[in-house]
Amino acid sequence: MEPIPVSNRAAQIEYAIRDVVVPATELEKKGHKIIKLNIGDPLAYPGLPTPTHMVSSFQDSLNNQENGYSHSYGISELRQAISDDESAKGWNCLPDNVYVCHGVTEALQIIFAAVLQDGDAVLSPGPHYPPYMTYPPLFGGKTIEYRLDSENGWAPDLDDIREKMNDSVKLLVLINPNNPTGGIADKNTIEGMLDIASKWPNCIIIADEIYDGLNFENNHLSTPAIASNIESNVPVISLNGVSKVYYAPGWRIGYMAFYDPIDRLNLVRDGIERLLRSRLCASTPAQKGYLSGLTSDRSWMDEYSSKLLERRDYCMSRISSIEGLDAQKPGGAFYLFVKLTHPKWMNDDKQFVLELLHQEKVLTVHGSGFSPEFGKGFFRIVYLPEIHVLKEAFDRIERFLINSK
Repeated sequence: MEPIPVSNRAAQIEYAIRDVVVPATELEKKGHKIIKLNIGDPLAYPGLPTPTHMVSSFQDSLNNQENGYSHSYGISELRQAISDDESAKGWNCLPDNVYVCHGVTEALQIIFAAVLQDGDAVLSPGPHYPPYMTYPPLFGGKTIEYRLDSENGWAPDLDDIREKMNDSVKLLVLINPNNPTGGIADKNTIEGMLDIASKWPNCIIIADEIYDGLNFENNHLSTPAIASNIESNVPVISLNGVSKVYYAPGWRIGYMAFYDPIDRLNLVRDGIERLLRSRLCASTPAQKGYLSGLTSDRSWMDEYSSKLLERRDYCMSRISSIEGLDAQKPGGAFYLFVKLTHPKWMNDDKQFVLELLHQEKVLTVHGSGFSPEFGKGFFRIVYLPEIHVLKEAFDRIERFLINSK
C-alpha cells in the first residue's frame, strides 16, 4: 500500500539547529563520541546549572500540589514580576500587558496566527533564529529577510529595511542580542527601525530580547523603552523568558509584553487571548520556578557571565590563529557565527559542517540554515562548553582545515 501523504506545510519545515543532530545520532549509534557545539542549551554542558533557588521553587510547587491549570495568560504573581522587570528597563509595563507562553516559540506561533493573513509578510533579520522563517507559512504568511552587516558587528541594515518595507509587512523583527551572531542593536538602530515602522500603519515590531541579560557590553536597550522615551506610537511586542538568561530552557516558559500607547492592538490582543485560552495554560510549576528567578537576588549571574566571557575570548583567540576562519566578536548571547575563508568551504558551509562531523566528530550548524542568503559561507558554534572541550574542538577544526584540499 502507498504511504499516507504528509501535509506540504509539515514536509517543508526545516530546523537547522536540530536537523544536523540526525547524522550525529547515527554516528553515536556506531560508538563515536561527538563534541556538540550546535545547540544553545546551557544545561547540555557542565558548570552552568539552573540556580538552586529556582529549582527549589519548582519542586515546592510540585510538593504543594500546585499542579493544576493556571490562568491562560499566566499566574498573576508571575505577570506582576515580569511587568516589574520590564518596567525597570525603562517603560511602563502593566501586568495586563504580559502574557505567559510555552517559551518564545509558542509566543511566535500565537502572534503569527493572530496577525498574519494570506500574503502578509514578516520582515526578519538574516541571519535569524529559524522559526522566524519556518512558522509564517503555516499561517498564510511569508518571511522576507533584511541584511545584517557582517563587517559591522552584524548591525541591522536600515537602508535594506526601508527598501523592503511595504503594505504587506505586518511584523518587523529585531532579535537583540541576535541569534546566531551575538550582534547588539544600538540606540540609533532601534530608533531607526521605529521610524521606519511608523510610516506603515499596520506594522508591529517584534523585539525578541530573550538574550538581553547576556549582553557583555552592558549596553542592552529595551525596544519598548526606546519607543516610550521617544513617544513613538508604533506597537511593540517584546519577547523574553526563562530559557537563556535564567538557564532553564527545558522549563519552556516565555512571555510577550505589549507596548501599545494608543491601543492600536486591541483586535490583535483579543485574537491572542482567544488563542491562549484555547491552548489552556503554560506549566504551573515552571511558572513558579521562573517567579523565583525574577524576585530573588541575581548576583549569581555575574559568575555565569564571567565564565561565558572567558570562553568567548578563548574561541576568538583560536579563530584568529586558524587559517580559513574569521569572526566578528559577539557582544551578547553565547554564539559565534564564524566565516569560512577557506577556498574549499567558503561557498559550501553545509558540506563543511557535515564533513567536519564525519571526519572529526565535531557538530556545528551551517550558516545557511539560519539564512540561505545572508548565512551562506558561515557556521555557528556555541561557546557554552568548558575551555578544555573548546580546545579539543578547535584542534580538530584546525586539523580538518589543514587537511582539506
